[in-house]
Amino acid sequence: MTTAADIMSPGAHWIPATETLDRASQLMREHELGALPVSDQNERMCGILTDRDIVVKCVAAGRDPSQITAGELCEGTPRWIASDADVDDVLQEMQSNQIRRLPVIDGNKRFVGMISEADLAKTLTDDQLAQFVERVYA
Repeated sequence: MTTAADIMSPGAHWIPATETLDRASQLMREHELGALPVSDQNERMCGILTDRDIVVKCVAAGRDPSQITAGELCEGTPRWIASDADVDDVLQEMQSNQIRRLPVIDGNKRFVGMISEADLAKTLTDDQLAQFVERVYA
């Protein structure tokens, strides 16, 4: 059985909700990431911040990224998957919520990695990948 841990990009890069967007952008550049989970004061995931969020909701809106925090910009209930979840469960979670990046947590509820479309492309068959793209971008 292929699990979420088998296909994820490992590494626990996240940002506190109190950190500014300019710092988030720097972390994304340093680690070549397109998204960062956002944590609350208890180090629990409270959202996810994407490079697109920073551009569209901050920069293009004329706001100053050094004055806006990650917590102010992230929205909604964050989606995640357990590291021991089957790849079919990963696909279901991403497809049903139409998301392109999915944080992975371990048994202690700690963030351990991220699954992106690129990770799926390395693992899925062409037919599975086509079905994923059709459902997420529909």
